[in-house]
Amino acid sequence: MGNNLIKQEKQFTQELVSVPTFDYNCFINREVSQLQFNVRVLEQSLDTRHPLLERLKFLLIFSRNLDEFFEVRVAKLKLQVLLGREMFGPDGLSSKSTLKRLNELCHIYAKRQYEILNDILLPELESEGIYFLRRENWTDEHREWVKRYFESEVAPVISPIALDPAHPFPKLVNKSLNFIVTLKGKDAFGRESRLAIVPAPRSLPRLIKLPKESDSDRDEFIFLSAVIHENIDSFFHGMKATGCYQFRVTRNSDLNVNEEEIQDIAAEVKGKLFNRRFGHAVRLEVVSNCPDQIKQFLLDEFDLTEFDLYETEGPVNLQRIFSLFDMLDKPALEYPEFSPEIPDQLAAGRNYFDAIHHKDYLLLHPYCSFKPVLELLRQAASDPSVMSIKQTLYRAGYHSEVVDILVEAARKGKEVTVVVELKARFDEQENLALASRLQEAGAVVCYGVVGYKTHAKMMLILRKESGKYYRYVHLGTGNYHVKNAKVYTDYSLFTSNEELCEDVHKIFQQLTGMGKTLPMKSLYNAPFTLRNSIIELIDNEIAASNKGKSAYIIIKVNSLCDKGIITKLYEASQVGVKIDLIVRGICALRPQMPGVSENIRVKSIIGRFLEHNRAYYFKNAEHQVYCSSADLMERNLSRRIEICFPILDNKLQQRVINDLKLFLNDEGQSWMLDVDGEYTLINDKPNQELVQQILLDRHCESAVSE
Repeated sequence: MGNNLIKQEKQFTQELVSVPTFDYNCFINREVSQLQFNVRVLEQSLDTRHPLLERLKFLLIFSRNLDEFFEVRVAKLKLQVLLGREMFGPDGLSSKSTLKRLNELCHIYAKRQYEILNDILLPELESEGIYFLRRENWTDEHREWVKRYFESEVAPVISPIALDPAHPFPKLVNKSLNFIVTLKGKDAFGRESRLAIVPAPRSLPRLIKLPKESDSDRDEFIFLSAVIHENIDSFFHGMKATGCYQFRVTRNSDLNVNEEEIQDIAAEVKGKLFNRRFGHAVRLEVVSNCPDQIKQFLLDEFDLTEFDLYETEGPVNLQRIFSLFDMLDKPALEYPEFSPEIPDQLAAGRNYFDAIHHKDYLLLHPYCSFKPVLELLRQAASDPSVMSIKQTLYRAGYHSEVVDILVEAARKGKEVTVVVELKARFDEQENLALASRLQEAGAVVCYGVVGYKTHAKMMLILRKESGKYYRYVHLGTGNYHVKNAKVYTDYSLFTSNEELCEDVHKIFQQLTGMGKTLPMKSLYNAPFTLRNSIIELIDNEIAASNKGKSAYIIIKVNSLCDKGIITKLYEASQVGVKIDLIVRGICALRPQMPGVSENIRVKSIIGRFLEHNRAYYFKNAEHQVYCSSADLMERNLSRRIEICFPILDNKLQQRVINDLKLFLNDEGQSWMLDVDGEYTLINDKPNQELVQQILLDRHCESAVSE
């Protein structure tokens, strides 16, 4: 089936004619750009406009993002070099050259995160009564409590491993906390071992809250690593631990599934998940006081070089500090809660089908509540007039309300069809579990199309009214994930427009069945029409500019690195089309180049919410505004099932335009990309109101309380 789609894609792909050639100096390295985004996240930890605990979260998010960067992007580059299959990006850098540049930058930024933590955030947290106690600062009472905790909770589940001919170096799990211990003396068998490994089980909390005295306003925490270090001698009775050093190894975690040669993709993914924990090592983190010979020993064991070694000035697993927020009650140090807006017609108790039958609704999460999406699905599950529900799921979460409702609908006899994307990175295990739940309830579950990730966000409901079938659709730029909808900005469209509903029906037919590609009336879809349609829309602005008309493009996406799209935007800039790009993450386009991109401006918005919605504006198009599930990346446009849908209602269309212009006018949380590929924070107007706060105030002032 995958080969058939590839052939059909070629059939639908038109060759670009007379495309100018831009050399590698016109493009920014994809991997470096992704790392720069992570650095912009890290910089938020220094922005005192954010509450203190939120600043700590930004630092931990950076740490988590950096982990994933090594697990996927760096791992892929290393594999290319190892196999002698180096690739050259549009920027002209080889895999090896890219790795060299990333190595330099990652060491700088990894060191910076610990400097920010130790020199800025921890002292500020202490001023608010939150303490991370080092062993040298423990009182006698602390040590006594730690000893009891160690004996009852920690010691019973830890298995130290001596390194000798009978105990080779163990296979350690990806990103697990471990200790290498230097020893002196002989054990009960007369063996003299110089080294041992002590793995910390993942079942143990990495951060522990000390009991609070009744009259104290201090919240005190210690790390599991300190508890183990304090009691390390107890694992080696009669011997002396002369040194104890925490470390962890990061491994290649990308799933490599050869879909063309397998019979059952679910079984294949399930089998690959275990192997992910033990992929090739790509990074070694060790505390800085570890002796050089021990560092080299570990590097040799993991087949790494000194360039892969990262010395830490604190815990090697910073992101595990996320557990802190569940153990604190400091609302003044976090973002204030807000009540997201719900349109009156979509309030609780209203009939959604009547409302959507008469007009379209567009919500911008999280400023607008995600509850209407759940309520539409809930009403469909219980409405006797609803005949079928079709749904795509890319990321939904382990405890998913969406899945709960779909299960209920299937048990009530509705025809429920769910397209589950098993290969949503790092959510594979959860997606396998929810697919099983759905199948057990009687829903039809399929896994999309071999060779293509199903990334489109669609819900299609078929309802019989007065003897006639009507369709109702929800289309989104984000996932059906309730928790993410509170922190990710995404558009949700509710519509009963016949052309849009028919197009969505056709896409579901492609996903669950077989056959030639069906022509669409309103939607653009990848891998067939989306890239060429965007290029045609850009060409339309070029033609308008050539005729002396005002031409303008605004594109808001997470990432922009498709060479064909970038090339076409350069063409448009060269003939005078004004182009504003709001690109949160990766941007391979180089703005403000004389004679090439002088009319292109690129900004990145980083703030309280993750800017995730994709929206396009083309001034001279028949439909000026589009929203999409797709970023403008080669993988999204060629190797994924994606949708791009027009906003047909004039008022809703203008609302998206106003939203985009609001972001373009922001001078409070915007980073501007310059011709050298560097980002600069606009900070000359420190009192400028933040764009996300403007949207919060606008949508939540008249919000219906949830």
